[in-house]
Amino acid sequence: MAGAAIAATFAAGAIFGFLYQHEPQRPPAQVATIRPAPVRPTVPRIETPPVEPPRLSEPAEAVPPSPPLAPAVKPVPIPPILAAVLPPPLAPAMPPEAVAPGAPAWLRNALSFTAPHSGPMIAIVIDDMGLDRKRSARVVGLPGPLTLAWLPYANDLPRQTRAARAAGHELMVHIPMEPQGGDIDPGPGAMTVSAGSGELLRRLDQGLKAFDGYIGINNHMGSRFTEDRPGMRTVLSELHRRGLVFLDSRTTTRSIASSVARELQVPTVGRDVFLDHDMSPAAVRASLAKVEAVARRQGYAVAIGHPHDVTVEALSQWLPAVAARGFALVPVSAVLKYRQPNG
Repeated sequence: MAGAAIAATFAAGAIFGFLYQHEPQRPPAQVATIRPAPVRPTVPRIETPPVEPPRLSEPAEAVPPSPPLAPAVKPVPIPPILAAVLPPPLAPAMPPEAVAPGAPAWLRNALSFTAPHSGPMIAIVIDDMGLDRKRSARVVGLPGPLTLAWLPYANDLPRQTRAARAAGHELMVHIPMEPQGGDIDPGPGAMTVSAGSGELLRRLDQGLKAFDGYIGINNHMGSRFTEDRPGMRTVLSELHRRGLVFLDSRTTTRSIASSVARELQVPTVGRDVFLDHDMSPAAVRASLAKVEAVARRQGYAVAIGHPHDVTVEALSQWLPAVAARGFALVPVSAVLKYRQPNG
């Protein structure tokens, strides 16, 4: 009887080995290539787009119920020979960067990010977000991390900015400021030279209530206001009190924002390149090449663009290959930490 049992076990093992060795190979899965929809040319950008009319909140999309769980299956033990050739289990993901208790708001809201290598850093900022919902959504869909600056008078900003943060982008508030041209309207709630400090603080507070999770502000227009020391001291003093940063869009060469920010110890950085001052495809591509040159020279570069079709199309082609060219795509907070390593 014992001999018969041993023979039966040996025969079963032989049959299992035969079936395992002759299992038909499945062809590799085909990966679908998604081609971006053709982008239509747009008319030249108007500096101040009209404000959207108020809209009702869109109903939340219904989520289908989850399918019932399959009954538990008793795991099959892996033979020792097969276990030796299986790949090791994946290492656990690295925890997000720790933020010290009591850290300023900009560090708490900064994107948790580790650069893939130590090459020159490039931060791409897209201004004027939120008014044109369709184009803003296209920007959010670009590979990141990008830094997205949202106009505080756009509609439904909490929903839009949550989607942007979930997509891996950093947030800023794009505060309107007075330009040199008196016939140019920067939008409601703008920082103006004629407003007193109390009124400036009220307008700034209103803009900062539009949504949450931002690291600071940058200026929308502002070629006149950023030259005004009393006004900038009022705004930057409030940013210091709130633990926020200032990105100078540098709409004028006479901006005093950086000098006032240093006096008040407000973390600040300035724009190096405008991507779409000339909204032709060739000019935007040339601007991206200039961004790379600046980053190689000073170790980082901050570029500002807008949600124009030509800019989004150029970035959709440039972003996937930026790492292969030796650059690290980073949020603005990473540049600030590089410039001010002690926070």
